[in-house]
Amino acid sequence: MIGKTYDQLFPGDSAELSKTFSEADIYLYAGISGDFNPAHVNEAYARNTFFKTRIAHGMLSAGLISAVIGTQLPGPGSIYMQQTLSFLAPVYMGDTITACVEVVEKMEKKKVRLKTTCMNQDAVIVLEGEAIVSPPR
Repeated sequence: MIGKTYDQLFPGDSAELSKTFSEADIYLYAGISGDFNPAHVNEAYARNTFFKTRIAHGMLSAGLISAVIGTQLPGPGSIYMQQTLSFLAPVYMGDTITACVEVVEKMEKKKVRLKTTCMNQDAVIVLEGEAIVSPPR
């Protein structure tokens, strides 16, 4: 299976993926990444933070963008080259996050610029950014 090639992509093309983050997801990510920041894994500590409870790692939501790029748009065979991210709101356990990827521009050297956004179940944008991808050839 191969994703969309440069010639098959057009500005406005988009794809999305949703996932509800559980406590297990947060602990598994902490174990894989080594990021045991108590804001993510220690409820007693997190109660004294600005958010008043544990929050998901920001990169956990960002990982959904990678999933969209690698499986849908452009899809299998894509090479993820660059990503900017702005974290705008917290993600809590039980939140359903939808990652959206949209083609913004076809660039030189058969690369594409993508708008990347993650939003929660209340339509609050929790993360936004931009990616540069080399679609499959």
